[in-house]
Amino acid sequence: MTRHRCTWATTPLLVAYHDAEWGVPARDDRTLFEFLVLETAQAGLSWSTILQRREGYRRAFAGFDPERVARFGPREIAALLEDASIIRNRRKIEAAVQNARAFLQVQAEFGTFAAYIWGFVDGEPGVNHWRSPADVPSSSPESVAMSRDLRQRGFTFVGPTICYAYMQAVGMVNDHLVDCFRHAELAGSLTGAAPRP
Repeated sequence: MTRHRCTWATTPLLVAYHDAEWGVPARDDRTLFEFLVLETAQAGLSWSTILQRREGYRRAFAGFDPERVARFGPREIAALLEDASIIRNRRKIEAAVQNARAFLQVQAEFGTFAAYIWGFVDGEPGVNHWRSPADVPSSSPESVAMSRDLRQRGFTFVGPTICYAYMQAVGMVNDHLVDCFRHAELAGSLTGAAPRP
């Protein structure tokens, strides 16, 4: 029996990511920081391009340890700009370091970054019921509010569109199409998640 997937899952790498990770609620701070770094890097590029470099990012950014990344200085940034296994964009690299520092400040205030970021959806994933890719928005009221608050806290490269992609990636919203097998699997596992039209 053929499994129906979201139409963007077109390569083995994207299929694996789609089936195992995209839209799965993530509440571990290390994972949440990883996707913050990756979504920042993705701005203006395809997600496939970033996934192909994911292991490079893992090595370059200290296993996505925000405490270590926050200590990166000019020497480490210069080395990253020479690292062909990641996107060598100075603004994005500096944003990842700045965001690590802001991430630690949020942890200090809220206990965990998860407690803070999941507050934008009242702790529960939103379940959408999109029928075609054209239905899926590029932002939402929640991502706009998230973007505004993150910027006020010193984060960069966190516009509403990047924030919405982040919400999709870490499962704050289930945007699998309704005919995708993962939509029902994830919706069924989300106790208390309120369906949205």
